[in-house]
Amino acid sequence: MTAPTQPTDQQADQQADQQAMIEIDGKRRYHEPAVDVDEAGLEAFREVVRGRRSVRRFTDRPIPPEVLQECLDLAMLAPNSSGLQPWEFYVVRTPETKRALVTACLGQLAASTAAELIVCVARTDRIRPHAAQMLREWPLADRNPLVTRYYRLIPWHYAPGPLDLAGRVKRLAYGAVGLVRPMPRGPFTRADLRLWAAKSTALACENLVLALRAHGFDSCMMEGFDEARVARLLDLDAAAVPIMVIGAGERAPDGVFWPQVRFDRDQFVHEV
Repeated sequence: MTAPTQPTDQQADQQADQQAMIEIDGKRRYHEPAVDVDEAGLEAFREVVRGRRSVRRFTDRPIPPEVLQECLDLAMLAPNSSGLQPWEFYVVRTPETKRALVTACLGQLAASTAAELIVCVARTDRIRPHAAQMLREWPLADRNPLVTRYYRLIPWHYAPGPLDLAGRVKRLAYGAVGLVRPMPRGPFTRADLRLWAAKSTALACENLVLALRAHGFDSCMMEGFDEARVARLLDLDAAAVPIMVIGAGERAPDGVFWPQVRFDRDQFVHEV
């Protein structure tokens, strides 16, 4: 009797896809149930969010490598525009580079005492290659034609052209059509793309610092640094924008300099 053959990885993935499909209104749809969070899990989440502070001074205790790697993995699970993941994370380990980075961070204690320094970078030049990669690595066996068209059009839609000329023309055209129906209003120019990439990268940064806190470590998101020096230090090109430098480590007893201040929620939360 011939032994049964084992399915290939691709066949196994396709079988998993089919198992995840359900029928809704006569159509096959992908189904991923929400993860149940009990009261204990909710309270743990509250503690992580409330316990995260901007720590300015750290102890000498190192962060275990496996902990830092998991935190970075969790950072990259952050929501991001069209799944294009326009970010990079530089974990600065070389002593000479680390000293130079501390100097570029204006000598802040949050940098000079940190066990780890992580430069979070937004990329504005990954739209075309990541859109193509998304189509190559699409997770379902059957890809909707609208998905294919969407990812093929994104590079054109976002391309600013030389001196932002194409972007400015698109801004005018979309604005004219927008007078009669809703239209996307960007990103069109290089400045728009910088903001677009920064939004997603900042979400990943928040995931990173919350993950560190969940592991018992703390962080400080630093925006006070010399962006040009950091870019030269890491040999970044013009399409790479350092968004923030995160210092991470174990909180020193005097690591938090003052109680947290939050203004009245009525200043910020509105129901319309």
